[in-house]
Amino acid sequence: VPEQVAFPTPDGPAYAYYYPPANPGFIAPEGELPPLLVTIHGGPTAAARPVLDPEVQFWTSRGFALADVDYGGSTGYGRAYWERLRGAWGLVDVRDCALAAAHLAATGRADPARLAIRGGSAGGYTALAALAFRDEFAAGASHFGVADLELLARDTHKFESRYLDWLVGPYPEAREIYRERSPIHHLTGIDRPVILFQGLDDRVVPPQQAEVMAAGLRARGVPAAHLTFPGEGHGFRKAENIARTLEAELSFYGQVFGFTPAGDIAPVLVDGL
Repeated sequence: VPEQVAFPTPDGPAYAYYYPPANPGFIAPEGELPPLLVTIHGGPTAAARPVLDPEVQFWTSRGFALADVDYGGSTGYGRAYWERLRGAWGLVDVRDCALAAAHLAATGRADPARLAIRGGSAGGYTALAALAFRDEFAAGASHFGVADLELLARDTHKFESRYLDWLVGPYPEAREIYRERSPIHHLTGIDRPVILFQGLDDRVVPPQQAEVMAAGLRARGVPAAHLTFPGEGHGFRKAENIARTLEAELSFYGQVFGFTPAGDIAPVLVDGL
């Protein structure tokens, strides 16, 4: 059951739904704080939803705390809150997710040494940007996440063709801003383990973005895993692939944080770890 948490930012309070670990069959070791997964919604101007989600339960039943963040720009808190993201995608969202993690660690809800960030699509972009431009997180997971904003601006579908003008700036006039905020151009800033999931039929985020990210990280010796799924587009649909991504991500965190995951799951190979 989530608890809505407000935390301070330079723009005023921001919000997250905090899910503590919960499993009636197990009790955590005395005095140990849980690892935290900061999860980021897509959109990027969508919102977290405090509804029953089997994916949330997957993590909390295995000892993780989870924070579903509504950063400045998320829908549901009024127009002024939404306007915080105008021209600031890659800045405000990244900052607020980092501040959410720091707040939950400071208030005793999460282990400050085991903070991870994860998201899909626009949320995957925020996760990668947080790893490239900030130091709060020990690991991250990108599910078909945007790594190159400029490529997205050039190739996105017609329905969202002017969305990035509001989020970042008019393209190509603001081309340098697009490059400055693109994790794919700042791989030297990422020195913590990353796992990347990508559908090979994705028409929104081309598979090449994840390929370049994975190759660049491996070349620098940064621990990385890169899993691709034929027949999947932008958002996975096949049950077996959804299950595989969850189990692979759990295996990844087990290797990064030093625990053996529960259940009979296939491990994922993390190069360089």
